[in-house]
Amino acid sequence: MWLLEELGTPYEIVHYKRMSPVPLAPPELKAIHPLGKSPVITDGKHTIAESGAIIEYILEKYGNGRLRPDPKSDDYFKYIEWMHYAEGSAMLPMLMLFYANMLGEAAAPLKPRMESEIANHLSYIANAIKGRKFFVGPHLTGADIQMAFVLEAGAASGIVKDPVLTGYLDEMHARPAYKRAIEKGGSYELGGNRRPQN
Repeated sequence: MWLLEELGTPYEIVHYKRMSPVPLAPPELKAIHPLGKSPVITDGKHTIAESGAIIEYILEKYGNGRLRPDPKSDDYFKYIEWMHYAEGSAMLPMLMLFYANMLGEAAAPLKPRMESEIANHLSYIANAIKGRKFFVGPHLTGADIQMAFVLEAGAASGIVKDPVLTGYLDEMHARPAYKRAIEKGGSYELGGNRRPQN
């Protein structure tokens, strides 16, 4: 939604409530996509899950060259790396910690390894964004939208404390398009904590 607001592309929101206590997809969402993934978009005959794929689809179809570097530029390869890194590497240890916390003491032997891996990733991200406004180039790109979600998930779990990362998140949350997306879509839960409306 934030990406669509940045582009000024019209859209319609459909909410699905996950089941409890384990946040499984409801049957209505599985009818849209068999894995019950969220977010998921439907645009004409296309139904697409996976945040990175959704961002690439929207930018390809509606971006008109905005919010991603020129494919012939050196920045483009950094952009692709951050797009894949967000879900391919950064989110995995955070998701593992989320599920480990649901297990309680049974997961205690794994927690030090997960926490070490998360600290390693957060340090890597902080070093990449330090002294910069955006992850790639001088303007917001889809990579920022991907990476902001990773940091939101970490902040909701109480593990993102570095002022470089919290400052970056504050800047993203202050964007008018981000605020409009939250106003239209409502607050959402990450790691059992609610991301409030701005």
